[in-house]
Amino acid sequence: MKFRPCIDLHHGKVKQIVGETLNADHRQVVENFVSDLSPAHYAAMFQADSLTGGHVIMLGGGNEEAAASALREYPGGLQIGGGITAESAASYLEYGASHVIVTSYIFRDGRLDENNLQRIVSEVGKSKLVIDLSCKERDGRWYVVTNQWRTFSDFELHPSNIQYLEQYCDEFLIHAVDVEGKRTGVQEKLAGSLAEWTSIPTTYAGGARSLDDLERFAELTDRKLDITIGSALDIFGGDLPYAKVVDYCGRQASTR
Repeated sequence: MKFRPCIDLHHGKVKQIVGETLNADHRQVVENFVSDLSPAHYAAMFQADSLTGGHVIMLGGGNEEAAASALREYPGGLQIGGGITAESAASYLEYGASHVIVTSYIFRDGRLDENNLQRIVSEVGKSKLVIDLSCKERDGRWYVVTNQWRTFSDFELHPSNIQYLEQYCDEFLIHAVDVEGKRTGVQEKLAGSLAEWTSIPTTYAGGARSLDDLERFAELTDRKLDITIGSALDIFGGDLPYAKVVDYCGRQASTR
């Protein structure tokens, strides 16, 4: 169980946002935190703490240079997502990303786009691809959501679908959208299911707010999943000490 750090970018700044409010109709974006520090500052911090496999997420346009600055600061240590396509993927790998992360590019018009999946795999290779399966619950099941988490696809998270996609990617990143950014605790049923269904490195995101939550997560998943935490951390305006999370997850990873 590794801690995977994150750098979320909105209008070129490091922010923590309740994802469901991003560009939602008739609603204001809810910003939990806006940093005065640069993306490169956070990348250097994560490198100093030997944290690998974190992700830089571009929330909309205008974030490309900010993202590139973080990748250049910590080459090989961070993944990049947010609007990545087969045409743009190689440039981010050249900036220093270890992997590219895709969601909307391969889930189009409410379903998995096999052609785009093949294109991105052909462009960067399975070993450089992370598939984002961020999902929301509907009728007791989880479905991938796209279009900044506002549109349900018909792609359900269950063992056979997970197994199918594992042949195309190196890792999964999965936000529990119903709790993401809300600091209400992890989505326990989803976390436990993912630990059973996945056989490649998988990072869970959403709701974690305390060391007790991390302990519960470790118990639910038998330390098989990694975790990312955003707005709850003190480096992003929260109450949970970043240093304690790094220490706790480091000890968990050593026993994995």
